[in-house]
Amino acid sequence: MTDGRALLAATDADYDFDPGTVAIEDADVLDRLEPAVREWWVEQFGAYVPGNGGFFTPPQREAIPLIDEGENCLVASPTGSGKTLSAFTAILNDLFRREREEPDGLDNAVYCLYVSPLKSLANDITRNLAEPIDGIAERLAERGHETEVRQAIRHGDTPDSERRRMLDETPHVLNTTPETLAILLNSPKFREKLRGVEYVVVDEIHSLAGNKRGTHLSVSLERLERLCESSPTRIGCSATVEPLTTMAEFLAGGEPRGGANGSSGESPVEDGSGDDESGESTAAEWTPRDCRIVDTRFVREFDLRLECPTDDLIDTPGEVVNERFYDRLHELIDGHENTLVFTNTRSGAERVLTNLRERYGYDDANSGCHHGSMSKEHRESVEEALKSGDVDVVTTSTSLELGIDMPHIDLVVQVGSPKSVASLLQRVGRAGHRLGQTVEGRVIALDRDELVECATMLRKAEEGFVDRVFVPENAQDVAAQHVYGMAIEGPRREAEVLDTLRSAYPYRAYSDAEWEQLMRYLTADYPGMEEKNVYAKVWRDTNDAPDGEHHYGDFDVGEPLIGKRGRMARVIYMTNLGTIPDSFTIDVFVRGSDEWVGQLDEEYLDTLEPGDVFQLGGSTYRFSYRRGSKVYVDPSGQRPTVPSWFSERLPLSYDLGREILTFQGEVTERLSEGGRPAARRWLRRLPLDENAVRAITRMFDEQRRYLGPEGVSTTDRLVVEQVLDRAEYRRRYHVHSVYGREFNDGLSRLAAYRCARRANTNVQVAVADNGFTVSMPLNRKVDVADVLASIDPEEVYPDLRAALSDTDLLKRYFRINATRSLMILKRYKGYEKSAAQQQVSAEMLVSFAENLDSFAVMEETYREIIEDKLNLDGIREVLADVQSGDVEVVRHDVETPSPRAFGLATLSASDVVLAEDEDAVLAEFHARVLEELGDDASEGVLADAGTDD
Repeated sequence: MTDGRALLAATDADYDFDPGTVAIEDADVLDRLEPAVREWWVEQFGAYVPGNGGFFTPPQREAIPLIDEGENCLVASPTGSGKTLSAFTAILNDLFRREREEPDGLDNAVYCLYVSPLKSLANDITRNLAEPIDGIAERLAERGHETEVRQAIRHGDTPDSERRRMLDETPHVLNTTPETLAILLNSPKFREKLRGVEYVVVDEIHSLAGNKRGTHLSVSLERLERLCESSPTRIGCSATVEPLTTMAEFLAGGEPRGGANGSSGESPVEDGSGDDESGESTAAEWTPRDCRIVDTRFVREFDLRLECPTDDLIDTPGEVVNERFYDRLHELIDGHENTLVFTNTRSGAERVLTNLRERYGYDDANSGCHHGSMSKEHRESVEEALKSGDVDVVTTSTSLELGIDMPHIDLVVQVGSPKSVASLLQRVGRAGHRLGQTVEGRVIALDRDELVECATMLRKAEEGFVDRVFVPENAQDVAAQHVYGMAIEGPRREAEVLDTLRSAYPYRAYSDAEWEQLMRYLTADYPGMEEKNVYAKVWRDTNDAPDGEHHYGDFDVGEPLIGKRGRMARVIYMTNLGTIPDSFTIDVFVRGSDEWVGQLDEEYLDTLEPGDVFQLGGSTYRFSYRRGSKVYVDPSGQRPTVPSWFSERLPLSYDLGREILTFQGEVTERLSEGGRPAARRWLRRLPLDENAVRAITRMFDEQRRYLGPEGVSTTDRLVVEQVLDRAEYRRRYHVHSVYGREFNDGLSRLAAYRCARRANTNVQVAVADNGFTVSMPLNRKVDVADVLASIDPEEVYPDLRAALSDTDLLKRYFRINATRSLMILKRYKGYEKSAAQQQVSAEMLVSFAENLDSFAVMEETYREIIEDKLNLDGIREVLADVQSGDVEVVRHDVETPSPRAFGLATLSASDVVLAEDEDAVLAEFHARVLEELGDDASEGVLADAGTDD
């Protein structure tokens, strides 16, 4: 065994502890390393031994032996805890050992693939790996061993010259992205370099698993599995993720039907029906591969606190709130070395920086802004300043959640709610980027609804709660790409192609009927497809006898096979693969006059229905209709019903929404038992400042007094309030469903669809994270509470499908999925279609596709919207609780909205600063509530200022 103390003593470092007496708990891990690797490690990290209890951080201590033994493992640990080295140390140790021991050194092939969701992260890892690779090589050279372990990066920006060089001098460690990996699997020459891959590292796996990039990667890993000479060891790195077992299975994949290649020669669908005797669609049995979980998510100390500039966010003038916010932010920045400020929108990040510079003299040299709309050069300049510590403050939206090391940041400030515990921990984890340093984070709430979100969020973060990641399942567009890619390398056994797909976690329950649906699309087995310029991608047939026209000697006669159609198949595939959709801006015109008034992002357009009012260029307009890449509107004097930031902000997580309901129930219970003093005492146990404590207490006390003891939504109560707006002749229902915007978008569409059918009138909806509003003419009386209570969970999918038919949302997602499915080609014969041109093509095809029976691209469009974007499972779960009586729907008839409905009634929220008109509307609502309660604003403040004991 290696004497770790002796190694420490042998270094030239001047430690502030006695190397001869320090406790070393992980000498067995150190002993696994090659002498040169061991020496480099001790020199680099010896100073941290007392803090770590040894040479390694907790994730390193657990992961290095597992990887060394060739076991798949998921490493879940916070930012700054050494995850990257926990993944790479055993790999580099193995490569240097083999490079030294083998007579000819390492082969000219890839041994390790590192897959990152971000190019910048791959670049950063390349730089970070250079240090241990060079350092270990130097120590081996000192021993007389000249070694070379090569690494390189390859993604869409890699020059052609470097790509060609990689064929001659192949990197042993290749850093890449999911999209480039898919391309390499179909590259005739380079795919041969991947046959020897023994390790795959997937970084930031939590950011991939919940979207189709992750789905695409999971199938690529299964294709790699079958290409490689032996099964590669898979290592996943993630900061904050849940559930860990799901993420481990997503990483490692599994075996369908109990075998590595399933049912080999048999056709996956013997009778072509895809149904079993009961009429239900059959799916493969699936056994996950072994994957060890290294759960060290909570090894760092967090110092988190929620602050609020005032204890009254309604009646305190906006300019006062604004001034206090910026004064406090400047104070925090001034007291720390490097501060990173997250806002919820890109415009918010820019606005905060502008105000800091105007008020306190920050300049280009000591401050910056970073978000995705800025140039690559600007972002890299800000990143370098953060890495070197040459900046006091940087503001950002989401672009710095993942990626580069920023060792000098000692404070993260989050302005407003980050909408999930996972996002909060990811963001504040950027501070104190070293184990042993306390992570200091401050959340500043400027809106009453977000105040409740943030209070719940910090409480749950302290308890170790993390929101779940939901993995898209059975996505036909991604399946179409990969089946096409496998067919290009064909002919292939159909059963082998299907089993490769089913080995990926997102396709573990992929049914025979879904496979037949996909094959009908890929073989163009629908009348009229070629007339629409949609051609077959693959052929599907059984292998002929040796004297037949189509016989392939590698396969048995009669075996079902799949192959590519068309001489340009490989070029089409390589130039069109990927899952990230193109987007575009849409010109807005006044209906009738064709006056151009501005542009909208198409994601924002998804939120608009005819009749919705929005703001553009300082004026308000009512949305009328869309034609291709143009939108037509009417001028309107009404307040906007859809906020301008709606499409940019992240939605509240469903899991956090349920925790907010628990929080609301507990606050209300304490108010009922002991009034405001009891509630304040309980809230002070949480990491909240006094302003936040008093603001939350006052809001829920007023809510309870205004609507009564059943006036707050909780885990067993859903509150609906009806307000008759006689001035605008509208009947409005505010539904307090605090389950997040995706859930509320789905449930509101469902409610509106049913209300419109009952009342035979136009029904409008407006959606927020903490609920939604349904409005209709005053002379139409449909009880929304009754509608919600009557919905059978099994009717949700068909009703949502009917509600989505012919909507702009459906047309947009059809375009995205048709492009992913290669039904619409972005690039063909040197010509590239813009997103707007893709949309025109899609709108020419959508009616045709709707009329086809079980057309895979259209079915996927509905599935993605309903399951992934509108939270089908969550809606069904809540409505099942309503049906069973576990959740009671309670309706209240009121003259003015209740305090918890103020945000729904205005459908506005703060983004750094409340607008003056929003201030006025909120103040008016509040005054009406206080008048009905017999209070006034000053009396409320005085009452709240009393002692609690």
